[in-house]
Amino acid sequence: MSAEATNPATPGPVAPTAPTVARRKSRARIDLRRLGRAALLGPAVRGRLPDAISHVVEAHRAHHPDADLEPLRRAYVLAESSHRGQMRKSGEPYITHPLAVTLILAELGAETTTLTASLLHDTVEDTDVTLDQVREQFGEEVRYLVDGVTKLEKVDYGAAAEPETFRKMLVATGSDVRVMSIKLADRLHNMRTLGVMRPEKQARIAKVTRDVLIPLAERLGVQALKTELEDLVFAILHPEEYEHTRELIAANAARSDDPLAEIADEVRGVLREADIPAEVLIRPRHFVSVHRVARKRGELRGADFGRLLVLVNEDADCYGVLGELHTCMTPVVSEFKDFIAVPKFNLYQSLHTAVARADGQVAEVLIRTHQMHKVAEAGVVALGNPYAPGSDDPADGERADPTRPGWLSRLLDWQQAAPDPDTFWSTLREDLAQDREITVFRPDGGTLGLPEGATCVDAAYAQYGEDAHACIGARVNGRLATLSTVLRDGDTVQLLMGQDPASEPSREWLEHAHTPAARIAIQRWLATHPAGDAEGGTAGAGGTIAAAASGAEGESARAGGSTAGAGGGAAAASGTAARSAGTDGAPAGRPRGADVLADRPGAAVRLAGCCTPVPPDEITGFAVRGGVVTVHRVGCAAVAHMKSRGRAEIGVRWGDTTACRVTLVAESFGRPHLLADLTEAIALQGAEIVSATVEPPSQQRVRHTYTLELSDAAHLPALMRAMRDVAGVYDVSRAQHQAPAF
Repeated sequence: MSAEATNPATPGPVAPTAPTVARRKSRARIDLRRLGRAALLGPAVRGRLPDAISHVVEAHRAHHPDADLEPLRRAYVLAESSHRGQMRKSGEPYITHPLAVTLILAELGAETTTLTASLLHDTVEDTDVTLDQVREQFGEEVRYLVDGVTKLEKVDYGAAAEPETFRKMLVATGSDVRVMSIKLADRLHNMRTLGVMRPEKQARIAKVTRDVLIPLAERLGVQALKTELEDLVFAILHPEEYEHTRELIAANAARSDDPLAEIADEVRGVLREADIPAEVLIRPRHFVSVHRVARKRGELRGADFGRLLVLVNEDADCYGVLGELHTCMTPVVSEFKDFIAVPKFNLYQSLHTAVARADGQVAEVLIRTHQMHKVAEAGVVALGNPYAPGSDDPADGERADPTRPGWLSRLLDWQQAAPDPDTFWSTLREDLAQDREITVFRPDGGTLGLPEGATCVDAAYAQYGEDAHACIGARVNGRLATLSTVLRDGDTVQLLMGQDPASEPSREWLEHAHTPAARIAIQRWLATHPAGDAEGGTAGAGGTIAAAASGAEGESARAGGSTAGAGGGAAAASGTAARSAGTDGAPAGRPRGADVLADRPGAAVRLAGCCTPVPPDEITGFAVRGGVVTVHRVGCAAVAHMKSRGRAEIGVRWGDTTACRVTLVAESFGRPHLLADLTEAIALQGAEIVSATVEPPSQQRVRHTYTLELSDAAHLPALMRAMRDVAGVYDVSRAQHQAPAF
């Protein structure tokens, strides 16, 4: 039986519950926020229970005037007869619970199928009604929804019953989001009447609501339920802060003046003059929102207790209202956000801004259309029935939910890999705690939805699943990046995959993985490969690359900054005839290259080592100590530095000799034999290695610096292409170091 049902022979003690507010005679729909707010602010006289089914019908017809009410009538008859004799712990007949849950959904605009299932949502769990009976009388769709919210028995699952129930419910939600709509309304009514429970049970239910149900309500966009759930949880888990906030709200309500009302009148006047038809409302903040603002700003002022809501008919009118407000009033530009052009991941659309008065009072303003407002309040519930049959429905009856968001797809993927209920339960709470989402773009035009704070590791596992073990790096917005790079909304991410079938992840990746899918996949691989992990996970493409090379290459890489001389290290591994000095006996660090003619007769000319210019680079010269003219590329940083110091430029030009010496920097991710393959590619292009340096690996990234001699500078582009074609190398560029001051 559900937690709120008791044996009629032993009814629980009748305790005061969150009272309802007397309903107006004319009620197109009930403002759930207002009702929840009034219930929290103080008691009211509780009258007899209304004829709830008539209220459900009235609320339903306000949103769906042509709805067929026969399924609701039959569902009520079955639910009432099935629950007859059962009592809630508050002493009320149990049927009041499914009726209240159905009324909540009807007020949000849920369609008939959802309301029918809501009336029946506890029948299979708490009565003798079976799922087969539900299917026979109401169809497969209603049976699916009822089954989705039916709890698993503790007798069968023991301590795992709660997490496994949520797993079952989430899987069902993946095929039909209406399952979670019913569960959220069910939890809201239970939270409203939680006062009859023992304090420890109240706290346990409130914590699960805070950690799981409220984040789900936020992600599904059902703000009307989310905000009231937040206030109810706040009252149970933080009674002192709740009481203090309650006193602040009551004191503000007793004020003779209302700054928000004055600003609202001013906004109405501005919009009337602009001939923009709009409805301007004052939206009081709920308790948790007031508490957050108080913690952020300290002492609250009158305008801090609410926000202005401007409702218009068309999207374009939203921007018209914004323009008028920013023109005629003083805007707080830092508060502007456009969630119409870029909607939130939970369907929310609105313009946010703020305007200030001369006395310093600042009013936040929300601008949206009536349809946007409906979706902002009810989220997925306002979308109606996304599963209405169509000509393109799959013949096998599989459900395809067009409203299924990316976060839900990711959750369904990783929950399959969760090895046990405890891991699932703890991971679910962690996942839902990441309440903001970003969208990143793939080079092929596709997108990936990721939680805020996600890294390239998370993007790799989101795109490739367990094949992401072979990821060796990424480019973010066209620039080489490490796998630990944190992504931002709108980034373009190209994931670089290795070709080695023995690729493996590194334990270090766990430090950078924020999504459950990535963490579970990495942990599962490490658990099944203890030997590889004990050795540091260095053999694969994605592992730690201190040992990216083997043999002499490995020694060179580990030495970090070692220079391969003639016949040694990387050059020897590839058979390249590297030289440690030029043919004229000059040191290896002193570039010797193509002939350069200077407009200073008799002066010695030297190519700068900071940018190693080669024909046909555009060049310039400067005189240094000893009368030597150093030649730089025009774009070299040293040129700007010397010009700023007042150094006079000397005209220089290339001579007839095409041989040159150049320094290239290759950036790569480690893999076995990378250094040998790279030096071999250089040798095949006919270049001679004067010196080679491999810096210590940093965040899975290796930087190689080569000083090379070419017989013809025209061969340089082909050489750089050949180096880029080596697997694992993702960037090759000319050296461009900051030159020291002369």
